Amino acid sequence: MASLSLLLVGFLILAADLSATQYNITEDGAFGMEAEELLGLFEVVGDLLEDPNWTQMHPYPCTDTPWPGIKCEIDQDPPIFHVTKIHVGPDFTTPPCKISAKLSKSLLKLPYLKTLSIFNCFLTSPVTLSPYLFGTFSSLEQLVLKNNPALSGEIPPTLAEISSLTVLSLSQNSLQGEIPKELGGLGSLEQLDLSYNHLSGEIPEEIEGLKGLTILDLSWNGLQGQLPNSLGQLQLLQKIDLSSNRLVGRIPPDIGKLKRLVLLDLSHNSLEGPIPETLSGLEDLEYLLVEDNPISTGIPLFLGALRKLTVLSLSGSGFIGPIPTFFPSLKLLTALSLDNNSLNGTVPPNLGALPNLGQLNLSQNMLSGELCLPEEFINRLGKRLDVRGNSGLCASHKLYKKNVSIYLETPACLGSSRSSHNRSWAEEQPNDDKRLKPSWYHDKSDLSDPSFSSLVPLHYIDVSIPSLMDDATLNPAFTQWQRSDSYSRTHYFSSNLGFTGSDFCTKGSSSMTDYLNQLKSIGDALAALIDHIPDKDMVMNALGGLPPDYE
Repeated sequence: MASLSLLLVGFLILAADLSATQYNITEDGAFGMEAEELLGLFEVVGDLLEDPNWTQMHPYPCTDTPWPGIKCEIDQDPPIFHVTKIHVGPDFTTPPCKISAKLSKSLLKLPYLKTLSIFNCFLTSPVTLSPYLFGTFSSLEQLVLKNNPALSGEIPPTLAEISSLTVLSLSQNSLQGEIPKELGGLGSLEQLDLSYNHLSGEIPEEIEGLKGLTILDLSWNGLQGQLPNSLGQLQLLQKIDLSSNRLVGRIPPDIGKLKRLVLLDLSHNSLEGPIPETLSGLEDLEYLLVEDNPISTGIPLFLGALRKLTVLSLSGSGFIGPIPTFFPSLKLLTALSLDNNSLNGTVPPNLGALPNLGQLNLSQNMLSGELCLPEEFINRLGKRLDVRGNSGLCASHKLYKKNVSIYLETPACLGSSRSSHNRSWAEEQPNDDKRLKPSWYHDKSDLSDPSFSSLVPLHYIDVSIPSLMDDATLNPAFTQWQRSDSYSRTHYFSSNLGFTGSDFCTKGSSSMTDYLNQLKSIGDALAALIDHIPDKDMVMNALGGLPPDYE
């Protein structure tokens, strides 16, 4: 009997030893982790972190001494923990990564791992993605390796064997080579972010296999070729960012099928116009950026149908023609960039009706005429309103007097109002008179010149120099721009006429056609010109301003 008792005790001790070798037991006797899995975790963390005592400080990472960035889930049969998440990065209170940090092969000892994310860790010693490391994962759902400048080499095609993968983010590394076409087999993938690397080659057509994709970010690489038509098959896409590559050709019309699209960024490529009208169907689109592409067309009118747009950037894309008037329909717009194009004509005053607009860039175009935006709008935007580099653009005298035009770097309009303190614009801006001299002004001694009748866009004409004319004719000195003793520009623009009309900013007062009838020498040429002007105001004998083709 005694021998039987001793045998039973020995069996229990042996069983306990076997159990201890299989499981990590907590201090209170509860089950922890499988010993092999715990060892794998220690080895993975040991190859990443600097502190060699970290594992000793956290012997029970899933229970009594949990690790920041480590997540475990319990399996009920048997009741043990498995590591399901490892996150290493400066946003957690873990020790810094060691200089020789690397991806340990012991990751293969963590078969239940669902998330592996490593941020800003591989900084010096070169690290590559082994094709044998990730191909055997059966439960990995999120692989996030970001901001690791020493992570280089190619993206292994074996990543496509992780059928459970929903997030693949390899952004801000030094990866090279082409995008493996095998990735198109990841049918469960929802987010693909390969931005800020050194990838080359074309975007593979096999990308159409990513039916569950909602985010596609391939920006800031060296990708070439055309946009694949298969992009239009990814019906769940909400974000497409292909900016800062070397893509050519035209934007595929099938992108207009992506009804859930919120962001489309194709900027900084070599894409040609026109922008397909099918994009008018993107009713949920909030961000459209096509800047720095040779589009070279007029601004598409169908953009006015994108009522949810908040950011529209068409900068530096060779757009021509006038600024359309549809922008007030985009009431949610917060930023509008039309700079560095070849836009001409006037600035539509209704841009000032956009209630949420906080940034408007119209600089470096060919815009002309008086800036007619509401003063309240101009003051609200301040320096976030940029109209520099439009030589034909001018500010009203009201804005000029309030120094608003100074930070706009826009001169006051000639003849926009009676100059304060009898100072002319020419005196206040002595260096800009040559820039504002009209191209038709040279060698024109009288207004009966045939070329004068062709100035249908003329807004203002000044005949306010009684001392230089007789009762019926204008003295030839009237057309001389150069300063002389008998004729000073100080008085030339001392009074003005404002004509009303859809293209004019100032309103005239009373009509004085009687005085006009006295100017017989102007003749039929001026009469034909006046027919185009809806409201004639000749107070003080002054018609002020210049046609929009001044130099």
